[in-house]
Amino acid sequence: MGKGTDKLYITHSEWASEDAYSASAGAGVAKSKGVNGAAFKRLPFNFCAVSLQPFSQPVCTAAGTIFDHTNILEWLKKHGTNPIDGKPLKSSELIKLHFAKNDDGEYVDPVTYKPLTDNTHIVALKNSGNAFSWDTVERLNIKAKNWRDLVSDDEFSRKDIVTLQDPQNLAARDLSSFKYIKDGTSTLTEEQEREREDPSNNVNLSAMGSSAKILRAKEAVAKAREERAANRNPNTSSTSKSLTHSSQSNGKPSSSTTTTRNTSRSVLPYNAALHTTGKAAASLTSTGLTPHTSADRATISDEDYMLKPRRIKQPGYARLQTSHGNLNIELHTEYAPRAVWNFVRLAQSGYYKGVQFHRNIRNFMLQGGDPTGTGRGGQSIWGKPFEDEYAQSPLAHKERGVLSMANKGKNTNTSQFFVTYRAARNLDRKHTIFGRAILDADSETGVESAETLKRMENAPTDADDSRPLEPGIEIEDVVVFVDPFEEFQRALREGRVPKDEDRGKSGGKHSRDEGDTAREEDVDTTWTGRRVQRGGGEAKHGDEGTAGGVGKYLEQSPGGLETTEGDGGGEVDDEFAIPEPPSKKRKAGGFGNFDAW
Repeated sequence: MGKGTDKLYITHSEWASEDAYSASAGAGVAKSKGVNGAAFKRLPFNFCAVSLQPFSQPVCTAAGTIFDHTNILEWLKKHGTNPIDGKPLKSSELIKLHFAKNDDGEYVDPVTYKPLTDNTHIVALKNSGNAFSWDTVERLNIKAKNWRDLVSDDEFSRKDIVTLQDPQNLAARDLSSFKYIKDGTSTLTEEQEREREDPSNNVNLSAMGSSAKILRAKEAVAKAREERAANRNPNTSSTSKSLTHSSQSNGKPSSSTTTTRNTSRSVLPYNAALHTTGKAAASLTSTGLTPHTSADRATISDEDYMLKPRRIKQPGYARLQTSHGNLNIELHTEYAPRAVWNFVRLAQSGYYKGVQFHRNIRNFMLQGGDPTGTGRGGQSIWGKPFEDEYAQSPLAHKERGVLSMANKGKNTNTSQFFVTYRAARNLDRKHTIFGRAILDADSETGVESAETLKRMENAPTDADDSRPLEPGIEIEDVVVFVDPFEEFQRALREGRVPKDEDRGKSGGKHSRDEGDTAREEDVDTTWTGRRVQRGGGEAKHGDEGTAGGVGKYLEQSPGGLETTEGDGGGEVDDEFAIPEPPSKKRKAGGFGNFDAW
């Protein structure tokens, strides 16, 4: 079968040769002779014909060639011709196009909402610039003899229809036929050419790891030297500016320009998270995602950024207007911002108006905040429970008047809260403390709050469930005098971040003052990681047990009064208090000394 051999197959060289293995010619003949269209490359309809990139401000010529407005203006300033065919072209001859998009960001027909693809016959109207599918114009305009724009209702004629893409005429989108590509003419602007010639811009610093620190350090040193030299010789500032301008005009930017450009790249947004978006890992393991190579930082919402502990250090102030008097409270925004934000927003919305305190235990605490009055209800401003904030807080239930969140287990805070009548250190690390009652004897508000809290404690209650007897203790209103989040939100709306919290410049690290404060408060944790109380002794963590109603950890009050929640609501029941299980004896390993033998 082979040529001049007895082999029953054709070798690769024989099959690819020009002198044929078939009756007429071999497989390599078409390639060697250069058949027309062998190097055909099609330009997508949503790409600019000059930059060969997706357009953002599309315009077109009368022949239907689409450009990006910014790129074609730069070309016309240099050459004044059409880059496709080389004919003279003016900016006034360009037609501004309007493409419709759907919710997914795809270009669609504005009437049928069918996506426009590279195989769609696309036309535009000269007078309005609206782009349509040819099927829509043919069916609703031409055949119906309705010569009005289907979007703007402007009149048009058949001559106003411009073909942007015709699947039957691929030569108009053939890259190999573009004149500026055949001539090898560059389409870059002067600024783009300077950036391309700068070697520092061709380095991906985010992918260099620790080596990127060296390059940034060199740039910082060079910038510092230039600033020192400028300060020593102030008379040469004008000369240096002229030299910088001349170097940029020659296509070689100065080092200061390079440093500024690279520094702006390394600046993180104020709400940058400590983790990346995960797009690089996802695109590496999934073929259905677009490849992503940069390790971009993820961004958190403005609310999550604002509610980070120790970010807002201004305390808030509010007043609980109850049926037994006014209780003035101070809110600890610095250590429990999420709980304070929840309490303030619920109070400002009138959530606590008319709510009864459903649990009152003398010499222990007063609990309320449930609109149902059962101790099992309540909802946060997010519509779901939010997490505890006592992990990094130095606050403790060490005095009378502590305002804390009631819960039914870990990370189950809603709208319920309680006020202590005395120290309750057994509740530490179980409930988030977010405020205190102002009970200072040297101020009128403190005396008023102390009298109110005393009347609440002495109010008659039911002996079975510790519920206040009629008419009960009612919250008439909660008035917020100082909203600690107002100034921070105003700064975010105005586009500025508070000075101490600008993480874009500090790289996400705490300021010096914040770090010193955190170190002073870490004295409660030893070097081994054990938490100890300030007065000495190990901080005990209670057994979480099973989930009950709100008030799960309010089990043991100082003075020997046992309070358990029972089946729900943090209800008091001394009879059914669950005893602590006895500790198991540790079994001795090995055979022993054989004394029993």
